[in-house]
Amino acid sequence: MKNDEFETQYHIKCKKGDVGRYVFLPGDPFRTDLIALFLDDAKLVAHNREHKTWTGYLDGEKVSVTSTGMGCPSAAIAVEELIKCGADTFIRIGTAGRVDAESKQEDVDGVICTAAIRDEGTTIQYIPIEYPAVADRVVVECLVKAAKDNGKNYIEGITQSKDSFYGEVDPDSIPNADKLKARWKMWEKSNVKASEMEAAAIFVISSIRNKRASAIMSFKDMESTIKIACDAVKELIKIDKEGRKI
Repeated sequence: MKNDEFETQYHIKCKKGDVGRYVFLPGDPFRTDLIALFLDDAKLVAHNREHKTWTGYLDGEKVSVTSTGMGCPSAAIAVEELIKCGADTFIRIGTAGRVDAESKQEDVDGVICTAAIRDEGTTIQYIPIEYPAVADRVVVECLVKAAKDNGKNYIEGITQSKDSFYGEVDPDSIPNADKLKARWKMWEKSNVKASEMEAAAIFVISSIRNKRASAIMSFKDMESTIKIACDAVKELIKIDKEGRKI
């Protein structure tokens, strides 16, 4: 299957010019509608399968939001095709399960992801497991600054990317329960902050394609999480226009 970068992409149904270089990546197609409300002059670009895309503006710069669907396989497709459309900076916005003791403190609003455990089957198709799934430090710093400016407590740390939702929430119903529960205890003791299903693919693909990515995962209020992500992109826009590093 040939899919030139100037042609409409097979799954997301976007082409070059349809999306901005900055893209928010929620899992849920319906959440794209909420995120689009935070953009100026947002227009629905495409909706095919689990991938729904809006494009608007923040501080005069074109910014998009595309849903990845659930799990690393569909997230990988979205990121690959968005890159072919010209995107180079990704922020995953979503919810996650709390893992370690710090994440379970009542005043913690969510987590800004610095890296992800590759506890999934997609990224091994790209590169051996020794390759780390790490977030871009500039995107992380912009998210951290935006969270502080909004008066919210988002801790930084590692998240687990898994393939089985019910392996987390109902492990006893699964024949592999003992192994799953033992691994969960290991993540707790290893200061893993949260468990979700897409970050590892987004980070690995961004790294090997020389792009930027991080993730902000909400434990409480999604609207404030979106506001923080938008403020982070505004800071990235400023940094990129000035050509400076942080």
